[in-house]
Amino acid sequence: MQVIEGQLVALQDARFALVAARFNDLIVDRLIGGAADALRRHGVPEENMELVRVPGSFELPLAVQRVADAGRADAIVALGTVIRGGTDHYEYVASECTKGVAQAMMASGVPVAYGVLTVETVEQAIERAGTKAGNKGAEAALSALEMVDLMRQLEA
Repeated sequence: MQVIEGQLVALQDARFALVAARFNDLIVDRLIGGAADALRRHGVPEENMELVRVPGSFELPLAVQRVADAGRADAIVALGTVIRGGTDHYEYVASECTKGVAQAMMASGVPVAYGVLTVETVEQAIERAGTKAGNKGAEAALSALEMVDLMRQLEA
């Protein structure tokens, strides 16, 4: 059986966009740092990375769609943090962000790695942004690397 699987390699011409929310920037900045570091460590040159900032996680899907449609990146890493509060707001933002990012990926054909934290507490967010539970921004960036390689193999 032939197996086609992406590798964690940086193709020299591959471009990556990090689309990140400013809201909860204490956490999101750590996700951005983790994602950029993971890309650099795997050989992506700085000039092949772009950071696009949006106000909050709810706005991520539109920016992801525009970046994809403009052909600015071979893969996009969506980064944000949605923390549950005392109202239903969390449910709507988390749900619409997730659906919108997935729709943008499917409509554009550009891989989008989902690095949006949806957590109950600030402590959980901190754990997932570089302490106990690793850095989910870095994990998303590795997914983006692998997907670029896989997509190129599938095009061949």
